[in-house]
Amino acid sequence: MKLVASILFLTLALAGAERKPVVPGGGPKPVGPYSPGIMAGNFLYVSGQGMRDANNNMPDGNEERVRQCLRNVENIVKAAGLTMDHVVYTQVYLHPSMPYEVLNKVWDEVFKKDPPARATLGVYRMPTETTVEVSAVAVRDLAQKKIIRPDWYPKNLNISPAVEAHGRVYLSGFLGRDVQTGTIPSDPKEQMELALLRIKQILEAAGLDYRHLVMVNPYHTNAMPRRVLDSEYAKRFSFGNTPARATIEVNHLPLGANIELTAIAVRDLSKRQAVKPRNMPPSATASPCVLADDTLYCSAKAGFIPGANGGIYSESVEDQVRMTMRNLLDGLEEAGMTFANVVKSNVYLDTIDDFPKMNGVYAKYFGDGPPPTRTTVEPLAPIARKRGESGHYPKLEEISIVAVR
Repeated sequence: MKLVASILFLTLALAGAERKPVVPGGGPKPVGPYSPGIMAGNFLYVSGQGMRDANNNMPDGNEERVRQCLRNVENIVKAAGLTMDHVVYTQVYLHPSMPYEVLNKVWDEVFKKDPPARATLGVYRMPTETTVEVSAVAVRDLAQKKIIRPDWYPKNLNISPAVEAHGRVYLSGFLGRDVQTGTIPSDPKEQMELALLRIKQILEAAGLDYRHLVMVNPYHTNAMPRRVLDSEYAKRFSFGNTPARATIEVNHLPLGANIELTAIAVRDLSKRQAVKPRNMPPSATASPCVLADDTLYCSAKAGFIPGANGGIYSESVEDQVRMTMRNLLDGLEEAGMTFANVVKSNVYLDTIDDFPKMNGVYAKYFGDGPPPTRTTVEPLAPIARKRGESGHYPKLEEISIVAVR
């Protein structure tokens, strides 16, 4: 009986939503093995777009750089037959030289009505030395786009707190900062509690709660201790049934914050299932993957060997990427999927100088089919590459993925 169920699960996975690459006629060419856009079922996934134009020129001035970045996103969205009104979720990556205020000014120009949810984080470096990069998710049917905006949310913020489409709720990034007063508590624990409270309030405004979350991205600076982050986070979830998670330490966050939480939830709990490979024990802070209807969200994985005496034992970024992809495949296979189902990935590198090496290995996992969309950043300044006393090497890369049946 178990074998029959497994065969049925795999058959359904292979017969799922069509994944169609979207390549605009204009705009910059991909600088790595990724598709500019992928239309999968009800959603369009857009790779991280930088500020260079089709001729590889970099605009002068920060405002024009943000405009060009958003033009590049729009080119892909239009190539899919959609408009910027169809965009429901975005992630914005800023170099320290790109002011947050400039981003917001141009954002207001582009998204005049019903803006998407947005998470904004500051990173150390990005490919092609861009100073702003934007990735996006758009919905195929605009009638499905519903803005969730509680009465207490500031009217002057041109960012939707959350956007729902086809039973999926995309939550903006919420900081450990009071959205009404601008106050940041001095205690990291209170900052984390505040960010979690805002997530809870937005979920409640949508008629949901923490159980409905399928993916969470905690972005934090070095002023937010990881033990505090994990301890406060774990209190909100049932052990072994937590959302998938990619916890990334970043260079900086908007408005001086030290923690930002952005998330995705599914309305129908009967369509939510934690997916755990046998070689990965249950966790208080993250499920390896969570299946939300036809979409699989997988936690960020690094090049570690799982299990007893596990850890990172490879000193090269190429070998670490190979192990990371092996770890990601465990989650995919548990859900009856393969790398052919992946529509989106986020790659976090220790240094963008390793971009060509990473690309060389990464590309091999997607065969002859179109590669998924992708965003690649260097969140922090490079670390010292020395083996520790435990015999482990430092983490040089980390990858999270989204796959669709």
